[in-house]
Amino acid sequence: MVVMNPTGDVALQQRNLILLSTGVMLLIIMPVIALTILFAWRYRRGNPNKVYDPGFDHSTTLELVIWVCPLMIIIALSAVTWTSTHLLDPFRPLARIAPGRPIPAGTKPLEVDVVSLDWKWLFIYPEQGIATVNELALPVDRPVSFKITSANQFSTFYAPTMAGMIYVMPGMQSQLHAVVNKPGESWGYSGNYTGAGHTDNRFKLRAMEPGQFGQWVAQVKGSGQSALEPASYLVLEKPSEKVPVMHFASVAPGLFDRVLNRCVAPGTPCMVDVMRHDMARGGAAPVGEHGMMPPGRDTTPANEPKPTPALEKAPADKGTGPNVTKPAEPGPPGAKKPGDPRNRDLSTIVPLHAPGAPRAARA
Repeated sequence: MVVMNPTGDVALQQRNLILLSTGVMLLIIMPVIALTILFAWRYRRGNPNKVYDPGFDHSTTLELVIWVCPLMIIIALSAVTWTSTHLLDPFRPLARIAPGRPIPAGTKPLEVDVVSLDWKWLFIYPEQGIATVNELALPVDRPVSFKITSANQFSTFYAPTMAGMIYVMPGMQSQLHAVVNKPGESWGYSGNYTGAGHTDNRFKLRAMEPGQFGQWVAQVKGSGQSALEPASYLVLEKPSEKVPVMHFASVAPGLFDRVLNRCVAPGTPCMVDVMRHDMARGGAAPVGEHGMMPPGRDTTPANEPKPTPALEKAPADKGTGPNVTKPAEPGPPGAKKPGDPRNRDLSTIVPLHAPGAPRAARA
């Protein structure tokens, strides 16, 4: 029933779409159910007034009713679905705050970066320079632009009172434009099963007046809690369940882009850098090189000279070592005939005999 009680304009339009589609489909479903009951009662075996007409085989009026009514329903639902799919596209910026209320000129959407973790939600406010875990605070009647990604697995960002469900994957960025119109609290969660901690993988959605939102931002900044740096993010990224609400007074610039490009750990090449490097090479490694990977973020520059291959070194620089390819020393004579010359002279050639020829006795 949460879907039937929206607090945002996008969720309101989605609820109205559900009600309209259900009502249009009931125009067919209800008459069919009623006629089924009517025919079963009217043509029951014990009815003495039933009409038996074995010569009936066609009715143009009945055929028109049977085919035209469902066709009109399908056309109506197709038109509504086509229009709503484009109007409610999550990547499409909002055109209004609420019915009859266009967005005032000069209004800048609030930007929120969302990261799905195991099993918690990280919200980064780039403009405010703060971050929270499992708490999403938004001002009412201000458009919000979400950039969403996942750190480790396929998931879905779903706040049913605000907007629809958005799928997220590691290394990919999804977008959602939404707005909340009523102050209050509700819950958001992952609509996709994500493992052992899925049940408690929820976040609190708090819609508040713009003045209260400013006070909340100041409270988070003044909370004195640690900053969200790459090192602390890597700790936060580890799977954990039933994580309480956390506030971070500051956030390292560009952290969301590093999460998106999977290069938060120092020295890890970013996906965007690897793709840019591959595009610069035209898809093939230059002669003499083997497509070296670009350096990762926070990597210490390599100042040492390139090592010399062993084949290009001078003999004195190569050093010495055991000869592992030298032939093994010959073993002692055979145990049965130690004095036999054939046991010592390995150059003896034994002639081959023709098939069936008698063999000479051995000496």
